[in-house]
Amino acid sequence: MKLARYEFGGQIDIGVVKDDGVIGLREVGFGYADMLELVRAGSGVLDDIRGRVAGEPAHHSPEDVRLLAPLRPGKYLAIGMNYARHVAEMGHAERPPHPYWFNKQTTCINGPYHAIEPGVTEMLDYEVELGVVIGRAAKGVRAAEALDYVFGYLVANDVSARDWQKHSPTFTMGKSFDTHGPIGPWIVTADEIPDPQNLDLRCFVNGELRQQSNTSNMSFSVAEQIKYLSTAFTLEPGDLLATGTPEGVGAGMDPPKFLKAGDVVRCEIDGIGAIENRVAG
Repeated sequence: MKLARYEFGGQIDIGVVKDDGVIGLREVGFGYADMLELVRAGSGVLDDIRGRVAGEPAHHSPEDVRLLAPLRPGKYLAIGMNYARHVAEMGHAERPPHPYWFNKQTTCINGPYHAIEPGVTEMLDYEVELGVVIGRAAKGVRAAEALDYVFGYLVANDVSARDWQKHSPTFTMGKSFDTHGPIGPWIVTADEIPDPQNLDLRCFVNGELRQQSNTSNMSFSVAEQIKYLSTAFTLEPGDLLATGTPEGVGAGMDPPKFLKAGDVVRCEIDGIGAIENRVAG
């Protein structure tokens, strides 16, 4: 299923996205109006939703709703340098010996088609990434079982203020500006993505293809990432992981090509969907 958070008639709801539109969960008597609450309710909720929407016609056409960020996660963790060619373009000789993690503050979360505000950065950059929504508490899990803890997947743009990123070795300042976390356009439940390590992903800027790769090129797989993180601390339902970006970022070009006001960034992942954000200014 594709689970979306959307606005219609001034009201925010959750719905199931189908080819002909959106089925509002409120209209079928579903009790949860918040996506994070839904995720935390457990996998049985998904069976309930499937039963309620089976055979139900769409309540809203795609043009009538405004898609919002699917959720504001409890934690937003992102891995750096997880594609070998991205490591090379950023001037590093080899991949990090361990997964290189940093935090994006959850106040950066932005909608799938909402504007990106540059703020004070002069080096605004883009990064298409597969986003992973954790579905149940994960602590000390094995890689072989790690995908069982995934609720679903979404498209993420790890927007980066490269100048501010250098202010701290944790990257947090340059990765957490308000609006610098577009996600969506919905959450595709894990049952529809049997292998997250075989997804094509792309990023376009003003229609120009900048990034193109496959998640099979990750140095550390989604399962390995969950194993590593859960060794140290508990991943909770509704936490979001951004799993790394491939080569082609603006900072890696010669000369660098940073985003400017009016630029449109489109991030796509096959089997999930696309988000598209314009740089304000």
